[in-house]
Amino acid sequence: MAKLILLRHLKSQWNLENRFSGWVDVPLAKEGIKTAKLTSKKIFKNKIDKIYSSPLLRNQNTVIRILDYVKRKYPIFIWLDEGRMKRWGNFKELHKNYYPVYISEDLNERYYGSLQGRYKPAVIKKYGAEKAHLWRRAFNYDPPGGGEGLDEVYRRAIPFFRKYIKRDLREKKNVLIVASHNALRALIKHIEKISDKDIINLEVPFAGIVEYEFDKSLKLKSKKIL
Repeated sequence: MAKLILLRHLKSQWNLENRFSGWVDVPLAKEGIKTAKLTSKKIFKNKIDKIYSSPLLRNQNTVIRILDYVKRKYPIFIWLDEGRMKRWGNFKELHKNYYPVYISEDLNERYYGSLQGRYKPAVIKKYGAEKAHLWRRAFNYDPPGGGEGLDEVYRRAIPFFRKYIKRDLREKKNVLIVASHNALRALIKHIEKISDKDIINLEVPFAGIVEYEFDKSLKLKSKKIL
């Protein structure tokens, strides 16, 4: 058996302020940081072999915070995406105290276009609650200003899942993915075969943890909400 654990990042400052974050790099809120110890305890009751995250600060900072409670372990961030961060950040001599964390933009939050930074109540007041909800949760409904629908997030997150995560699970490794809400919703949709219509109802709370267990043929055997 191999486990896949999905963690939504700890509450960020813009989550606290009820703003659309998208690809804007905002820090964790103090309220979110306070939940790191309990979150870490839930996750690391398992042996974690690989960690993946997006480069957004709130996701990487979540990794750092939860590893604060893992004895003698700290993260080394390793880029998977092509570019200078991958070439010039190359490092292979991993010490036993290092926890390699593999980084890719494919795990980023959806791009919210012209909604980024705006207060959600103000958007609801201007456009209506139904349209705002579709922009946030529907599968193929794009936010204004060139934003991504969940279908576009799906088209980048699932090839990543197939290339990296399935390989690790086949090797019976326990994998942790720390990411933003809509990247995780795309992964959950794929894993659980949720329809385009029904995905609008799926929510993962801040610091929410979903644990899947797969057999050697990668058939899903169980799901737990930790």
